[in-house]
Amino acid sequence: QLQASGGGLVQAGDSLRLSCAASGRTFSGSVMGWFRQAPGKEREFVASITSSGSINYADSAKGRFTISRDNAKNTVDLQMYMLKPDDTAVYYCAVSHGYNRPVRSPTLYHDWGQGTEVTVSS
Repeated sequence: QLQASGGGLVQAGDSLRLSCAASGRTFSGSVMGWFRQAPGKEREFVASITSSGSINYADSAKGRFTISRDNAKNTVDLQMYMLKPDDTAVYYCAVSHGYNRPVRSPTLYHDWGQGTEVTVSS
């Protein structure tokens, strides 16, 4: 089970930190990722990280977002800086099993959190 938190209403240029806690089993050997879905749009990849720390970012996240994880605590965080109105979406954390690289496709993720909403006003 994955529980995401940290969303909210912020202004453009603000920062926000999302957290995701996994429970029920250990995900230390799995890839953990963040995705987002804006109203009327498909779910899109944001960032992912392997248990060894290999990271992949969407172009929209590069330079502004930082993904990190704590394998001992079964958590993955997404620190977001310089937020823009285009970042407005529901953000989901997810876990992918069986890969040793930071995969991007949502079809490769097996477990999903319930989402946390981020709204960035201009």
